[in-house]
Amino acid sequence: MSAIRHDLPVPPTTFVGREPELRALAAALGDARLVTIAGPGGCGKTRLAIEAASAEAAHRRDGVCWADLTTTGDAFVVAELVATAAGVLPAPDRDTIPSLARQLGDRRMLVCLDNCEHVVEAAAELAAELTRACPGVTVLATSREPLRVPGEVVWRVPPLGAEDAVALFEERSGPTPAPDRDAVRTACARLDGIPLAIELAAAWSGTLSAREILQGLDDRFSLLVRGPRGVAARHQTLAASMAWSHDQLAEDDQVLFRRLGAFHGGFTLEAARGVCAFGPLDRMAVLAGLGRLVDKSLVVADTHRSVARYHLLETVREYAVARLAASAEAGRVRDRHLDTYLALTDDARPLLARDKDAWRAAVGAEHENLCAAATWGLSRDDPGRGRRLLAGLPWLWHLTTRGHEGLELLRRAVARTPDDRTALQARLLTGLALVADTTHPAGPDHDAAQAALEIAVEAGDVATACLARLLRAVALFSTDFDTAWSLAETARVEARAAGEEFVADGATALMGMIRHLRDEHDEAEELFRSATEGLLRRGDRGVASTALGFWACGALYTGDVVRARALATEAVETARPLADHHRVGSAAGVLATVETAAGRLDEARAILAPLVRLVEGAERPPFVPGLARAMGELELRSGRPREAVAWFASETSWLGEGHEAALSPQTLTGLAAAFHAAGDDAAAASACERALAVARAVGMPRVAADALEQRARLAGPADAERLHHEALALRAEHGLWLACVGGLDALARIAAEAGAHTEATRLFAACDRARTDMGVGPVPADPGPRAALGETAYAAAWAEGSALDVRAAVEWARRARGPRRRPSSGWAGLTPAERSVVRLAAEGLSNPDIGARLFMSRSTVKTHLSHVYAKLGVTNRTELAALAIPHLTND
Repeated sequence: MSAIRHDLPVPPTTFVGREPELRALAAALGDARLVTIAGPGGCGKTRLAIEAASAEAAHRRDGVCWADLTTTGDAFVVAELVATAAGVLPAPDRDTIPSLARQLGDRRMLVCLDNCEHVVEAAAELAAELTRACPGVTVLATSREPLRVPGEVVWRVPPLGAEDAVALFEERSGPTPAPDRDAVRTACARLDGIPLAIELAAAWSGTLSAREILQGLDDRFSLLVRGPRGVAARHQTLAASMAWSHDQLAEDDQVLFRRLGAFHGGFTLEAARGVCAFGPLDRMAVLAGLGRLVDKSLVVADTHRSVARYHLLETVREYAVARLAASAEAGRVRDRHLDTYLALTDDARPLLARDKDAWRAAVGAEHENLCAAATWGLSRDDPGRGRRLLAGLPWLWHLTTRGHEGLELLRRAVARTPDDRTALQARLLTGLALVADTTHPAGPDHDAAQAALEIAVEAGDVATACLARLLRAVALFSTDFDTAWSLAETARVEARAAGEEFVADGATALMGMIRHLRDEHDEAEELFRSATEGLLRRGDRGVASTALGFWACGALYTGDVVRARALATEAVETARPLADHHRVGSAAGVLATVETAAGRLDEARAILAPLVRLVEGAERPPFVPGLARAMGELELRSGRPREAVAWFASETSWLGEGHEAALSPQTLTGLAAAFHAAGDDAAAASACERALAVARAVGMPRVAADALEQRARLAGPADAERLHHEALALRAEHGLWLACVGGLDALARIAAEAGAHTEATRLFAACDRARTDMGVGPVPADPGPRAALGETAYAAAWAEGSALDVRAAVEWARRARGPRRRPSSGWAGLTPAERSVVRLAAEGLSNPDIGARLFMSRSTVKTHLSHVYAKLGVTNRTELAALAIPHLTND
């Protein structure tokens, strides 16, 4: 969806030497699809990869993407990191690798996987799939061990040459006085030409002379004779240089160094103070010590951000972790790490109510630290702090692709105290429902909202009760409009009273969605306008983009294609920074639907292409709302009905096998059209009847009209005209003017087949004008009437039709039908609406029930019945049923 990123890491120091190695690497990358730069920690793998990738960028059409795998220990996150680096949508959890390969399938790029050793199996699987499925992709990996993938070229890093080693030492230390040159050469040789070991030694040049550095190394290396057998010499050398460099630190700096081993994925100065400032270290000592550790190359500082971040190279971090584990304070340090990130989430919590973008920036950068802290907290005898931390994080997973990670942690948090009835348990259960909403909305976790609501009310936690009530409404709104409306309305009232603006706006948006599905679009628009204003102001991008998408569909259905495109584009732009398949995919699906309706099929296909690559071929596709329907409509309009059938039927594929019955009625009408176009009328009729039954049961006029239209296409000429008129009446009553054009076109073709060429021409002309007015592409008219009428009469009829806007054309079509064919009495004299009322009255429905089924008021039903009685000469329902049943047999 977003552009490929070409930015490589910017090292804080200059690159020295290695020219022969870079030439060899360039040759390897030219010959092989997978090159692994292998060697022990500290040998310079990452720096070589950066230089090699930089040289390759100009030769790769789609550039280079770089993924630092040290930021995660979770194998399932490896492909997500690469997806983010490549600017494509990451798929959730276990489908990440196939999904990434599908999305990069046509790219010509270099993918760099840095530091694979701690996730080597996942890295190997990813590299194998990319080289298999993406012919234009080359993978450059760095690892302490080969990936052991077919076709891999393992390029082992040699030690620095003597001249390069001395040059590196002097680059880091400054010029060496002539008398010390021999000591530097000897030290570099003693360090086996390992770049990290040389840099660690050189970092002490401002404190020790070259001779003193050499003497210190000699003392430390003498201990290697007692080291473990079988350990490679270069590993022993690095261990010795690391230990020596550590031994040179002042005691306070040694303490700080090991405490930094508690961090995962980097840290800020304030976080370091929170974790490390106790005992001999105060806050100022942490700042000063951090500076000294940076100077000694033990900590890397990234000062290019608004807030500096620090991290330890993986080799150095492993040493720090080992030192921490060997100390007597490991538990205390990890407790402070937990407390620090608990405080961070508590401090950031007010941002959730006023600026979610700022909250995401503050909290999202600490994802690995937060998960590590929460895991530690849940492992303690008293899991309270871990539970509190997790209660503050659900939005982190609601707005990312790592929702299953969040569900797992939240489930564990709830399970630690399953009988708890406190506000904390309510918050955790609400969080579980919130994450499930965008991760697995059909699963049992979505139902946690009801339990959360009950506990929150009992505990007096009004804010949590409001959100839980809204989430409960969300869970129900696609199947039970009335209950969902009631819950949302109550949530909105309570949220406004409690000052919970997100819930108030979210409830308003949900109420707009319900109005939309009931085709009350004027009311829906007012609700969407009110909701999105507040949502966008606070950075509530997820719900705002969804509301904008529904609003765009409403504009499309009511015939304002230009407005629909603008709203759908705003939905996509609103969702884009979230970079998640759920929100971005849903918004893109709406925009593609608008373009498909407008006849811009190539544009629609381009919009959907990244999403298709995300899900196509996936064993368990991710949940992308609306994608199946958008692609089904596009394929149907493109004349590919069998492909359309497959897409419409795939709407529930993310649930697994056996969920076809859960297809939405909107999708079923599209499926019916696709089946009919593919020649399977029996399947079309089944899908149509299912759609019509659901639409009438829950009250969805647009879907009911679409189902009636599909019925008409399956019926004989007489019934087809009646059904098209029923659909047209329903659409006109609810302002569904875009679909009215299709209905008028169908009636025009029926009229042409019946020889009513003047009427057909007027309707074709009215449709042509309506499409132009709405910004929809033209559809060729039936040439039959032109040939039958002759140019003069045809032109006159066309001019008459062109004078009608869509509303006038609908009114004319409905009026014209009666005088042309319908007698004033008898069964043939009944209008389509009157026949619908008779059918339901004969089934025994009361006037209110008939009105609910046909979306009419009670008084309208009563008026229709009085007209029917007069035309049929009956005086009560019993007589009406007896007379009508023979006529209704084929309806």
